[in-house]
Amino acid sequence: MGPVPQTAHTFDWPDRLVIGTVGRPGSRTFYLQARAGARLLSVALEKEQSAALAEKIDELLDELMATDGNRFSVPDEAPVELVDDDALDQPVEEQFRVGIMGLGWDPSTAQLVIEAVPAQPVDPQTLEPLGPEPEEVLVVRIPVGAARAFAQRTRGIVEAGRPLCPRCGEPMDPEGHVCGLPDGLQ
Repeated sequence: MGPVPQTAHTFDWPDRLVIGTVGRPGSRTFYLQARAGARLLSVALEKEQSAALAEKIDELLDELMATDGNRFSVPDEAPVELVDDDALDQPVEEQFRVGIMGLGWDPSTAQLVIEAVPAQPVDPQTLEPLGPEPEEVLVVRIPVGAARAFAQRTRGIVEAGRPLCPRCGEPMDPEGHVCGLPDGLQ
């Protein structure tokens, strides 16, 4: 990336890191929320970003497990004592909407590193960013067990949306559903 952001919201070994939602299925807003003591930070992200983050965390952990001579004790599933099914901490105040996320591994501390930077408007013709580089970044470092639990919770949150139509597979709204079957199929 470009220059270093002016504000880095850093959470090393946070007390809590979760993805949760606000709103009803079909109009939910997803939040990545980190808490350390009384410090609480929430950033908004897309459902697809949430799902991709959980998938990439599991892929990275599985890769670490399969590495010959791996000295890290990576669990193949979420440790029961680390599973967090509680609601988001209140108040949920959006710090920024996530544009780009990064995921890395710090072998010196045996932690996954999640980075999130704000979304930037882009020129529709060139897809180049408009305006300056983002001035803030969220950086969270979590151990492997907490990462497995985070990914498990996130998958559950993503899947807890609207039920899918048995005919077309599209999400159904409580108010009704127009089935999107391809032309000619009944």
